[in-house]
Amino acid sequence: MKENIPFSPPYIDSDVIDEVKDALTSGWITTGPKVKQLEDEISKLTGIENVLCLNSATSGLMLTLKWFGVGAGDEVIIPAYTYCATALAVYHVGAKPVIVDVRDDFNIDPGVIRKAITKNTKAIIPVDIAGWPADYNAINSIVEKKDVNCLFKPDSEEQKRLGRILIISDAAHSLGAKYKGKPVGQTADITVFSLHAVKNVTSAEGGAICMNLPGEFDNTELYNLMRLMSLNGQTKDAFTKTKAGGWRYDIVLPGFKMNMPDVCAAIGLAQMRKYKNQLLSDRKRIAELYFESFQKYEWAQLPNLELENSITSYHIFPLRIKAINENARDLIINEITKHSVAVNVHFIPLPMLSIFKKMDYKIDDFPIAYDNYSREISLPIYPQLTNDQIKYIIKAVVSSYSKIIND
Repeated sequence: MKENIPFSPPYIDSDVIDEVKDALTSGWITTGPKVKQLEDEISKLTGIENVLCLNSATSGLMLTLKWFGVGAGDEVIIPAYTYCATALAVYHVGAKPVIVDVRDDFNIDPGVIRKAITKNTKAIIPVDIAGWPADYNAINSIVEKKDVNCLFKPDSEEQKRLGRILIISDAAHSLGAKYKGKPVGQTADITVFSLHAVKNVTSAEGGAICMNLPGEFDNTELYNLMRLMSLNGQTKDAFTKTKAGGWRYDIVLPGFKMNMPDVCAAIGLAQMRKYKNQLLSDRKRIAELYFESFQKYEWAQLPNLELENSITSYHIFPLRIKAINENARDLIINEITKHSVAVNVHFIPLPMLSIFKKMDYKIDDFPIAYDNYSREISLPIYPQLTNDQIKYIIKAVVSSYSKIIND
């Protein structure tokens, strides 16, 4: 009998339902106390005091770039291997995304970052693909180099204060991961997590900014400013305005509407409370069972799970098949689907998408990104999966490979 295994359903249990009910019956469903509680839970996990929850990770990237004064004429370096939101956040603030190739581990190649830096470079956005952290030590050392600093031309007060290129971690996949012993969140100046429906922790739609700027900055002050920017520049949020005599407010800057509602925060809050000890452990169980099973096959190229005190968040299990092309990969996926197992591909490199083709990016310039993509199949990984289901998925993949490649 065939299983019917979806790719990435949200984790909704009775605790999530009760937390949402509590928000609904409280009489307050937009930004309020549950958002602050969710921020506090993410703060505990990352060890970062100042965490701001928003309506998406894309908003978090845009808000950070806008705060830093990135705009027309500026450049932001990003990897070719990422979801389009990384690039579109740069595009929407008026700057130019400068796309560079990645390494074999899917993440941005520090070796090519230096070559891409110009006098217009204001930020670098590494992306932690599949939950595996980028090489932040190497990236941070690049922006501290004297010859790179000499190129940096600050245009805003924030840029002058930092005195170098800003490092923004697109950690959409890596909540709970560690880089060389440090929780992701402490690895860059600013870290942006996603709480989208398919992420390890979801608020249906949502994101969070972790503020880890150096001593020249007051991160609590920055939290307050970004919160203001996310609420149309309004001096009082809606919750505060409902208090007796609290109706009067002012608009002090041209902000955005990027806030997270309490009813969404409630979903993520219930999950965060059991994330470290339960949900993340379940993801690890599944990833390790995949790893143990597939390492027996010489055709299977497996992702990093733990290496040199770095640990993935087990968000995606990106299996690569050796010595195949894109067409064969697609045929294998089609065959796996016949077993009622949903798989995915993470990601189609940016230069292969129409919008970036029109910007004159060519996939031939990004050979590692294309090679990774052409052989990658993302396998289901979420806490609800049983060991028997995982074994069924493994069997489906192995038999599908055999049918397409060996028949």
